[in-house]
This record gives sequence, structure tokens and C-alpha cells, in this order.
Amino acid sequence: MQFALNEDQIAVRDMALAFAAEKIAPHALRWDEEKHFPVEVMREAATLGMGGIYIREDVGGSAMTRFDAALIFEALATGCPTTSAFISIHNMASWMIDAYGSDTQRHKWLPKLCTMELIASYCLTEPGAGSDAAALRTRAVRDGDHYVLNGQKQFISGAGRTDLLVAMVRTGGDGPGGISTLVIHGKTPGVSFGANERKMGWNAQPTRAVIFENVRVPVANRLNEEGVGFKIAMAGLDGGRLNITACSLGGAQTALDKARAYMKERKAFGKRLDEFQALQFRLADMAIELEAARTFLWRAAAALDRKDPDATMLCAMAKRFGTDAGFEVANQALQLHGGYGYLSEYGIEKIVRDLRVHQILEGTNEIMRLIVARKLIEGAR
Repeated sequence: MQFALNEDQIAVRDMALAFAAEKIAPHALRWDEEKHFPVEVMREAATLGMGGIYIREDVGGSAMTRFDAALIFEALATGCPTTSAFISIHNMASWMIDAYGSDTQRHKWLPKLCTMELIASYCLTEPGAGSDAAALRTRAVRDGDHYVLNGQKQFISGAGRTDLLVAMVRTGGDGPGGISTLVIHGKTPGVSFGANERKMGWNAQPTRAVIFENVRVPVANRLNEEGVGFKIAMAGLDGGRLNITACSLGGAQTALDKARAYMKERKAFGKRLDEFQALQFRLADMAIELEAARTFLWRAAAALDRKDPDATMLCAMAKRFGTDAGFEVANQALQLHGGYGYLSEYGIEKIVRDLRVHQILEGTNEIMRLIVARKLIEGAR
């Protein structure tokens, strides 16, 4: 168990905090308002090693741990949860290539993914297959040295702006055993995209449907063997759940810090807000929830790093607890600002909007409870 960061971890966290404060936070409100996807800023982050955080060094990765990644994504999210979350998705898709791809595939794609010269999207969800991911219907039919791909993916972050689509497709029969993973270039003939979705939050990254119409993808672009795709997707989600939890904590920490500063300045009934004991207790509870969630996140990240048999359950636990806590803290921070919290210029309402979706993506928090319950029941037999 680790309850304090070592010098290297502190340096990694502080590097990401400094980048967020200088390059992300000053622009976050404008990016949200203009729906601007800050590719150049993300590429600057990649020059500091954040484009391939846990990718192996032989292809340009930083070879850091999941624990390090949790520190980085929380720090980046203090500037903008949306931008941090997209960098985490790019890292997740890249890791799937690193972990399951051949040496040829790794050396073909990962050097440019680590610099974010190429940017990747993760394509699992479909219009009729969200939480029940094993029911996906996008089909790839073998035709010599190619697959012919037809179907649609839904809610794909970065779609239309990213270069590579790491997609789960059906190459066999029903169920998880019929799913494989293909790496598809976004400009392949037959690939098209829906309109940029109008969303409650996460406006600084595009979200579109990805449509495949007779798309020919080389068999050489398949990661690992046929039928392994669902396993690859789920393995990616273990880390993705940690990352999105970290993004929730970073956004919530900024909201808490803004609330503390506001309460020192705002007066009511002749006293500063931070002199009212009821509001002091609310601040205390917010800080306690964040610290508990952070400790849980570190525990789950350490378990994933050491390949603990309970890592998947712990990642699900941390995601459920941390994303719920993060949203609630941000919401309470808005309440403490009163009417000003509802105004966009204070930045609180953006954080609330951005963090709300974290309770849904990378597996809804209801599915996190299902994963935990199944593990508990199996262990009791």
C-alpha cells in the first residue's frame, strides 16, 4: 500500500499541474463555448510524454505506470476535464495496440500516436449496444486479405478529427467470443461520420457516430486473433475507468478550490461565508469525499499495475465511487457560489456539466455495481 508519493511521482504530478495551469486552464471556457478541439495543445502535452504514458519505450512511449497515469490525468483535469479525458481515451486506444498488437503493428502506429501526430479513438458503443457491449452488431466479413466492414458506432469521442479508429467488430457468431479488434484509418473509403452531437458538456471534444459502409480493412490491421476483441476491449476499460475517475477528481478539486476562494470574499449577514459553521462543515465533507476517492483510485491503480486478481473489481469500485463523488463535490461547489455559480464566467457550471457524463461513460455506474456484485457472488461460491 502506498500513502505518499515518491519524488518521481511528485515530479510527474507537478509537471502535469504546471502544464494544465499554463496551457489548458486559461482557455478552457473558450474551448467549451466555441466547441474547439485543442489538438495543438494536446500535441504539446505529448512532447512531455503524455501521448503514450504507459506505452513501451521502444516505440516512443513513456513506460510509466497506471498509478502515474492517475496522477497525470487528475492534474490535467484541474485545467479542463474534457481535454484531460480525451487524452486519456487516446492513451487507452494506443495501449490496446501496444499490449495486443504485433511488433509490426506497434512500430507502424505507436511512434506517431505517442507524439499525437496521429490521434486515436476507441470505438465500442453502438446505437443498440451500450452497456450490453457484447451485443454489438457491426460486422466484418473476411474477403481474402481484407475484411469488409458494415455497421455503426455511436458516441465516439474525437470522431471525424482522429486518425485511427480502434474498433470492436463482429467477425464470428453472437456473444463476446465473436468479437475482434480492427485498427481502421479514419479516411478509409466507406468511413463517414454523423453530425457533432450537441451535448450537455464535453464540448471541447467532438462526439460523432462512425458509419462503416463496405469498408475494406486489411486483415493485417487486426489486433491479435479473431475472437479476442471483447477481451481487449474490457482490458482497455479497466485503465480507462481509472483515468476517467482521475479526471473527475481533478475537475472536482478545481471546483472545491474555487468555492473556498469565493467563500473568503463573499459576505452575507455581516460575515464571510467561510465563517458560517454549516458551510464550513459542507466544505469539510467535500474535501473528505475527494480524499477518500483519491485514496481508492490509488489503491485500484496499484492493483492494476501489479496485475492483482481483483484489479477489475477494484477499478469498477473506484470508478463508481470516484465519479459519483467528483460530480457531487462540483455540484456542491456550484451551490456554495449561489447564483454566481450558475454563470458561465465563474467556470463552475462547466465543471458540473463536464463531470456528469463520467458517471455514464467507460461503463455506467450501474454496470460498475454489476461487476462488483458478480465478483462478490462468484467469490462466495
